[in-house]
Amino acid sequence: MASRALGPARSLLAALLAPALVSLLVSPARGRGGLDHGDWDVERRLPPLPPRDDAPRVARFVTHVSDWGAVATISTLEAVRGRSFADVISFSDGPPGAGSGVPYMYLSPLQQLVSDLRENPQATLTLSLAQTVFCRKHGFDPQSPLCVHIMLSGTVTKVNEKEADYAKNSLFLRHPEMKTWPSSHNWFFAKLNITNIWVLDYFGGPKVVTPEEYFNVTLQ
Repeated sequence: MASRALGPARSLLAALLAPALVSLLVSPARGRGGLDHGDWDVERRLPPLPPRDDAPRVARFVTHVSDWGAVATISTLEAVRGRSFADVISFSDGPPGAGSGVPYMYLSPLQQLVSDLRENPQATLTLSLAQTVFCRKHGFDPQSPLCVHIMLSGTVTKVNEKEADYAKNSLFLRHPEMKTWPSSHNWFFAKLNITNIWVLDYFGGPKVVTPEEYFNVTLQ
């Protein structure tokens, strides 16, 4: 008798929980967007792409509207030592609308990325507008040059005390979940010191942008 009584109760519980579960599955994650920082997935908030013939401005645009990218390092893992090894990293170049162009990161010694960087600080960060509504809106495949992406190469270093507050505010504003990450992981703020820049926004190969041209851009 008890098992028969549980059947309707379970059905009722499932019916009550279903809407909440669906809501959780379709709602955006707090870690990406959070606190209305300027979620570029919302079309009306994505600024227009600069003219493609202005490569430095396009590069700064992509850096600023991106929340994450793929970082390639030289691996220290024994199985692939000396080979390229990539990982996804969240970053921020500043508050929405006021980017500095410098990619700031929140790293932990527990990450393989950090182990690699301790031995060789050189890294390349690849960013793509595929993470925004831009490419979906225009029907561009992520690999297409028309779905703009850039490569920033340089060295990753820990930020000094002077930059720490700016890095912290920039990252926590755009990635509020970071505030809750366990302190036992010894997180620290770092940045990519850019030495080389390539912009792939059209057919015919990447355009080379110098750091001077990149940082001379004033965001509008």
